[in-house]
Amino acid sequence: MVQNRKFALGFRLGALLFALAGLMKQIGVFEGTISLGSFMYYTTQSNLLAIVLFAILAIRTTRGLREGPSGGVGWYTRFEMVCVVNLLVTFVVFWTLLVPQGISADYLWTFQNLAVHAITPLLCLTDYMLFSEAWRLKYRDIYFTTIFPLAYAAFATIAGLAGYVYYYVVALEIPLDAGVTAGTPVRFPYFFLDYDRIGAMVGVYMAGILVAIILLSHGIYYLDRKRQKLH
Repeated sequence: MVQNRKFALGFRLGALLFALAGLMKQIGVFEGTISLGSFMYYTTQSNLLAIVLFAILAIRTTRGLREGPSGGVGWYTRFEMVCVVNLLVTFVVFWTLLVPQGISADYLWTFQNLAVHAITPLLCLTDYMLFSEAWRLKYRDIYFTTIFPLAYAAFATIAGLAGYVYYYVVALEIPLDAGVTAGTPVRFPYFFLDYDRIGAMVGVYMAGILVAIILLSHGIYYLDRKRQKLH
């Protein structure tokens, strides 16, 4: 574990600014047309979680510097682990489930897309691997990582059933099906939550995502214990 508090603070401030810039670009701040509807999507909400995480860690690291330039910087390890897994859900689901749906290369390699769907999640993972302290996790934390994704799935489903209209706003190279193209109004934000399109297969997708989250969390928990043994 890195114990240079100046380096940790620099990394966390840089990550905070990057995550903030990526999210602001994603929701249209720099274009002057803020899309409040963007906050209805898991990507936006999880990136907000990353911003909160980096802000908390940066503030705590600043306080730690008053005690000296060297020492532990692995604060709030259990909370950070939950955030890391929730951000990795954004990373994995986008690149494995959504990209194959036909997302345009013109959008795929933009700053805003890479920021919110790749770089910010990886910055969270990097911070955890560099600075977190081993043996702080509890086994039940593995299942805490499922709370946010499950809560989002319930939230998005209830919103859709209550009449909220989502849009497939990402540029698509091919239609999702005969009736769903970019800009099409739909009741659910992602195809794997779309009961109207895939029916009971929603349960299959959600079960698969849930299993993947638990397996990923087990992997991080296992690495936490291995790091302790190595130390």
